[in-house]
Amino acid sequence: MLHNVKVVLVGTSHSGNIGSAARAMKVMGLTNLVLVDPQCSVDEQTMALASGAGEIAQNAKIVSSLDEAVSDCQLVVGSSARSRTLEWPMLEPRECGRKFVEEGESSPVALVFGRERTGLTNEELQKCHFHVCIPANPEYSSLNLAMAVQTLSYEVRMAYLEKERAAFPKAEIPEYSRHEEFEMLLQHIEKVIKLTGFINDGQPNKVMTKLRRLFSRARPEVQEINMLRGVLTSVEKMNKN
Repeated sequence: MLHNVKVVLVGTSHSGNIGSAARAMKVMGLTNLVLVDPQCSVDEQTMALASGAGEIAQNAKIVSSLDEAVSDCQLVVGSSARSRTLEWPMLEPRECGRKFVEEGESSPVALVFGRERTGLTNEELQKCHFHVCIPANPEYSSLNLAMAVQTLSYEVRMAYLEKERAAFPKAEIPEYSRHEEFEMLLQHIEKVIKLTGFINDGQPNKVMTKLRRLFSRARPEVQEINMLRGVLTSVEKMNKN
């Protein structure tokens, strides 16, 4: 199950942070590292700070976009400070760990971390089903990238060990849509509501952001996605007639 947990680092600019993140992962039994558009390479500094976890950094998958990194994931959680401008479903770290263990049994799941200085963009955060915020000291909440990876990886491991001890029963997890299927649904919705005149090409963003938030919160299952797309296709056919 732990191999199904992806740790996704977006736009990392310091090679040592890749090594430190790899070390944090290995300590907690995670091995699946994905680098999105890294601004540095895996080098000697990476290997020095990996301190025995160099194989995780060396075997990291490198992709150009977050969409590519999480396309096969049924659960995507972005690490973020609480935002007043972007309201989104939030998880506590402990809840996040348990959710990953439950859903990671059947499908890849992803923990997404942003750039060292600026974090994840609003667009990237909107691609996550949930955000998770580490409740650090409000007077000094400065966590570096490796610390954040370590903290959330620890919560995943603790939930995994708790499950191994059968402290809670195996949950019945629905077959949620993968990220790629979810994005195709949103593209289909945008196409149809433009076709019907509900929005025009000049102002789709606000409506689509709210719809994305609605469907992220609802987390439609595969059958529900297929049903919704069938309805949208029916609307398209009626407009052609």
